Amino acid sequence: MTEITDIAAYMAGLGAKARTASRRLASATTGEKNAALNAIADDLDSNRAVLMVENKKDLEAGATKGLDAALLDRLELTPARIDSMIEGLRQIAGLPDPIGEIFDMNYRPSGIQVGRMRVPLGVIGIIYESRPNVTADAAALCLKSGNATVLRGGSEAFHSNQAIAAGIQRGLEQAGLPADAVQVLATTDRAAVGCMITMPESIDVIIPRGGKGLIERISRDARVPVIKHLDGICHVYIDDQADIGKAFDVTMNSKTQRYGTCNTLETLLVAEDIAEEALLMLAAPLQEKGVELRGCPRTLEIIDNAIAATEEDWDTEYLGPILSIRVVQDLDAAIDHINTHSSQHTDSIITENYTRARRFLAEVDSSSVMVNASTRFADGFEYGLGAEIGISTDKFHARGPVGLEGLTSVKYIVLGDGHIRQ
Repeated sequence: MTEITDIAAYMAGLGAKARTASRRLASATTGEKNAALNAIADDLDSNRAVLMVENKKDLEAGATKGLDAALLDRLELTPARIDSMIEGLRQIAGLPDPIGEIFDMNYRPSGIQVGRMRVPLGVIGIIYESRPNVTADAAALCLKSGNATVLRGGSEAFHSNQAIAAGIQRGLEQAGLPADAVQVLATTDRAAVGCMITMPESIDVIIPRGGKGLIERISRDARVPVIKHLDGICHVYIDDQADIGKAFDVTMNSKTQRYGTCNTLETLLVAEDIAEEALLMLAAPLQEKGVELRGCPRTLEIIDNAIAATEEDWDTEYLGPILSIRVVQDLDAAIDHINTHSSQHTDSIITENYTRARRFLAEVDSSSVMVNASTRFADGFEYGLGAEIGISTDKFHARGPVGLEGLTSVKYIVLGDGHIRQ
């Protein structure tokens, strides 16, 4: 890594190149963009060994620094995760191109036609931690939606990100698109982040993916609009009219399929009338997987070796093998708890009662609300978006997993034939 001494000058130059590349991408054809995506996928596929070698450097450095198991898991590039990156690139290549779509065309009394056209945002800055697969996912979504992107991965994944970035830029050049359309910062200096979030002349939107401290800092200091979620405090509510088999499967999958993700279950709510049956069914299997159970007083009466939950537990994203459990009176109490303590990420109800399911969908104020399904499905790939660039719990511009459409804007278009305003 070449040391960069003047971070401000480096970032200004990088931003200028991104802005120039964004104008070329905005006019790129669907064929050009798809050719680049497939070329990138081919490059990553043929350079798997290089990716694994570079990732091993990051894993060894992370272990030396004392990164915990959850962070090391997020950092690791397994063969399956490389497969997933490649599949995501090809799937995005197969998705409809949103750019240039014209809709809502209507004639006005004056005779003109007024409608809207979908256009790129321009340059997207993405700041993320640990997961190197984000480099490929983000580049692919930005490319297909006609946006240039500036990527700043965590220092712990530096070698992995640089290896992936090299493949991306080779694929872009092979397809005749500017390599500067995707730039990964070649420095781990934190001052670069401060520049990124205060460069509205070069960057149109910032998307942070990482820990709460990172996102809070960016939200506080940015002079560029931010698309974000702060926490992933996700709930499953087992209704007293739940199918107990579905309740078991969904709860176990939501909590134990992976611990270190933002859509992992953190708080289990159980209706009083089914609490004993449900918790006795779940307690041993969860604990056999190493999950620490923290419960309300009623939970402690049912599960002998559970630990007493504190008020802080209801507002905590563990990102690890810990689950807080609360027995509630009914659906009203469950919705009230979720809307009080949820981070508005993902919440699920397990019930066979259609009316209650519809109430839960309508009244829970989260970006993804589910019925009889694992919270782990709250993911762009699973939603058919090809991949996601992040999840937004904000209510403006984009909400939920942000895929292609979330990376576009619209402009009004007017068609006339010499029309003049009277």
